[in-house]
Amino acid sequence: MEDKAEATTSLVDKGLLQTADLYEYILETSVYPFESEFLKELRAITANHPWAFMGTAPDAGQLMAMLLMLVNAKKTIEIGVFTGYSLLLTALTIPDDGKITAIDLDRSSYEIGLPVIEKAGVKHKINFIESEALPVLDKLLEDPDNHGTFDFAFVDADKDNYANYHEKLLVLLKPSGIVIYDNTLWGGTVAMPEGSVPADRLAMWNPTLEFNKYLAADTRVQISQVVLGDGITICRRL
Repeated sequence: MEDKAEATTSLVDKGLLQTADLYEYILETSVYPFESEFLKELRAITANHPWAFMGTAPDAGQLMAMLLMLVNAKKTIEIGVFTGYSLLLTALTIPDDGKITAIDLDRSSYEIGLPVIEKAGVKHKINFIESEALPVLDKLLEDPDNHGTFDFAFVDADKDNYANYHEKLLVLLKPSGIVIYDNTLWGGTVAMPEGSVPADRLAMWNPTLEFNKYLAADTRVQISQVVLGDGITICRRL
């Protein structure tokens, strides 16, 4: 019988990406050919930003678009916008009368991508709110008509508030609605002992570990942690 280490090695050999060349193959074969020209343009603009690493990975975005379509999303919420790649992707995917509540503390980053959003003709779907997210969520929750009405949510923001966002989003989401949390593998450091975690990853290392444990124990959602980008966790509200 295989021991645990052998079984894990076997799974890695079968499933996870082994080389940068293999990842590039996936992007060139299955992602980039289907990426909107507007998304390509925004991705290129974002690549010149000093915090370009914060942008949504295009392969993760591709899966996100599929999930939006699978749930026929029309009313969505996004916490953490940056230059707007995932926001634009959502706006391009949902119907013309769909609406996105987009929340970010920094409007200047959003404005980097805004000309592309306007060029794509989808700005009318977006309600951008420059604010911390928790007060906006609380305001939405004050109106019972908002409860159980959102189809989809995407969160790429302060990791130490993910659990707080989760509690509020579960009230706003419809049954079978989807919420995706980004960066849940935190550069692979979640599998490292604390002493090996790079200094620039340390502050949010423990909050990420705790959030992953919290989701794994949450019986209100069905989850799947996916090795795309920096790790995304997909939750379906039960």
